[in-house]
Amino acid sequence: MKKTSLFDSHIALGAKMIPFAGYEMPVQYSSVIEEHYAVRERAGIFDVSHMGQFVIEKKGAKDLLQYVTSNNLDLLKDGKAQYTCMPNGRGGIVDDLIVYQMSEEKYFIVVNASNIEKDWQHLTKHNEKYRAKMTNISDETSLIALQGPLAMKILQGLTSVNLSKIPYYHFTMGTVEGIEEDLIISNTGYTGSGGFEIYCKNKLATTLWNNLLKAGKNEGIIPCGLAARDTLRLEKGFCLYGNDIDDTTSPLEAGLGWITKLDKTSFIDKEFLTEQKKKGMQRKLVGFEMQETAIPRKGYSILGQGENVIGKVTSGTMSPIKKTGLGLGYVKTAHSKPGSEIFIQIRNKNIPAKVTKTPFV
Repeated sequence: MKKTSLFDSHIALGAKMIPFAGYEMPVQYSSVIEEHYAVRERAGIFDVSHMGQFVIEKKGAKDLLQYVTSNNLDLLKDGKAQYTCMPNGRGGIVDDLIVYQMSEEKYFIVVNASNIEKDWQHLTKHNEKYRAKMTNISDETSLIALQGPLAMKILQGLTSVNLSKIPYYHFTMGTVEGIEEDLIISNTGYTGSGGFEIYCKNKLATTLWNNLLKAGKNEGIIPCGLAARDTLRLEKGFCLYGNDIDDTTSPLEAGLGWITKLDKTSFIDKEFLTEQKKKGMQRKLVGFEMQETAIPRKGYSILGQGENVIGKVTSGTMSPIKKTGLGLGYVKTAHSKPGSEIFIQIRNKNIPAKVTKTPFV
């Protein structure tokens, strides 16, 4: 198993470590509930250095990314980031990712940890035509996510960069106290509580991590693990690759039509997705809330009236904020309207649930 540069820091803080995407990662430090509330109400800090990072640059970089992703890079400008996905040529999704435009001939992209090799091969295959320069910097890059309503206040005390001037899904290069090199400071994150993601070289990660914890001590910052990251993203209805989206799900089925720009020039699966939108989806990813005390889990069957199977749960949890079971799952389109009554099969019992618009919180 690989270890991030912050492995020793996690052990010193008493983290419970688990294998995740080939890495030993902290799943929790204190409790999921405590960490979840810290991010919703104050601030939490996450090590997400297992994520992959590629630099795509030189002539052909934009054309390559425009062809392999569903969103429209023409909407980007220097200092702006874009959430997107890579269609796989068979109606499914290779991965979801973030594209950062450093310049018109240099892009920094962030991919899921479990898909680093797959994504690299996919990009390499299609780059035979575009001949952009590609560099995989995943193993030398650390990523620390500072999330929560007090994140800006904490980070602002450590940098001369005016963080209030960085809109959502924008970024800048700047120094943070204790580190002389420029870092990528990005107004992004996957918790739905605001905050920043900071990219740095591995050798700088421990200093950055410790300085952020020290700066946020009086604001109630605590380190958070993967378990809280999952409950936080689920409350906001954010998709997780490998659960809610994968090589068998189309972005339109997954509710990602907003990052699927069918009016742009040719891109992978444009014809398929255009036709799918025209005909209508057979199934859709929906949010649902349990109507009785129960926790839905990935793989549980979703039933309609008459106990007929209409889909499967892809993600589920007990919401710390709502104190109710909630989840995401694919159902036949006829059952996807908010308010629709469905049932989740849990240990041979059919527990009532209701289709709900996301975000839940």
